[in-house]
Order: sequence, then structure tokens, then C-alpha cells
Amino acid sequence: MRTSLFAAAILAIMTFASPSLADTWQVDAVHTSVVFKVKHLDISNFYGRFNEINGSLDTGDNALFDFTVPVASIDTNNTKRDDHLRSPDFFNAKQFPTISFKGSSITTNDNGMELKGELTLHGVTKPLTVQMNKIGEGEDQRGSHRIGLETTFTIKRSDFGMDQMVGPVGDEVTLTISIEAIRQ
Repeated sequence: MRTSLFAAAILAIMTFASPSLADTWQVDAVHTSVVFKVKHLDISNFYGRFNEINGSLDTGDNALFDFTVPVASIDTNNTKRDDHLRSPDFFNAKQFPTISFKGSSITTNDNGMELKGELTLHGVTKPLTVQMNKIGEGEDQRGSHRIGLETTFTIKRSDFGMDQMVGPVGDEVTLTISIEAIRQ
């Protein structure tokens, strides 16, 4: 019992002595990445990215997370393929111009935070829970306080109505999102 109380006291001191996640943060789009991986012909992995990212994170009493990616910013290093991915065969960027995640709850833990919310892709909204791991935190050269968070998770594109060419192009898509955010 005494050891448990001592451990709890040390944990409380460490938690309050270190910079807190409980704040409002603005995503630094220049230092944030959204990368995806999908199987091609079931023989290799193919990678791409989205070049534009917007978002904010409030880990205080409001516990909100809002992350938006313009579909038109998809980049696979091949213009013809990117145009095909923007077409109705895949993302249908004209009808569904953004991918978004709206967080409904945030729980902090030893590694960062667990975010629960809804992912909207291709006009379909599904619940999603991700673990955002804290990569680092500190002051930049201008005195702004920054935090780095990262998550990797897998979705099935067919769950979001993106079922064209399932087979030659894998159904499972792994996303890695690496966020650098600035305390507001």
C-alpha cells in the first residue's frame, strides 16, 4: 500500500512538472505529414501523401480535435495516377473535396493521447479511435512552444464506398499522420 501511494505521488509530481498536453494547439502544416500505404497487385506496397493539412487540437476542457485534408492535394509522384485518384473511380475530389477527422474525446496517457472521433472519407463517416504518440515537445527558435504527435492506423477503403479496383489495388490502406503543432 505504501509503495503504491509513493508511486502515485511520484507520477503526480512528474505529470505536473512536465509541460502539459492540456492546451490549444494549431497544426503546423509545413511540418506535418499524411502518408498512406496500399498494396499494389498484392505483390508490393505503394506509398503516397497528401500535401495540404489543416487542423487544431484542444486538449483542455473542450477536448476537441479537428483535422482536414484537401483530397486534391494527393501526391503519388505521377500526375496521371494522381488525376485518376481524384476521379470518381477513387476519391471523387469534386464531390467529396476533403477528408476529415473530428475528435469527440481525448484521453491522455503515458505515450501521448487516445483520440476518439469520426473519420469522414468519400462522404461516409465512421467512428475511429487512434493512439497519438508523443514524439517530443519544446520551444522553437522563436520561442513558440511545439509538440510532435504521430499515429499509424489502417482502414478499409471499401468501408467508405471506395470499392473500385479492389484487388489490383488493396482494400486496406495504412495511414501515418505525423503532426507538429504550435501552442496558441
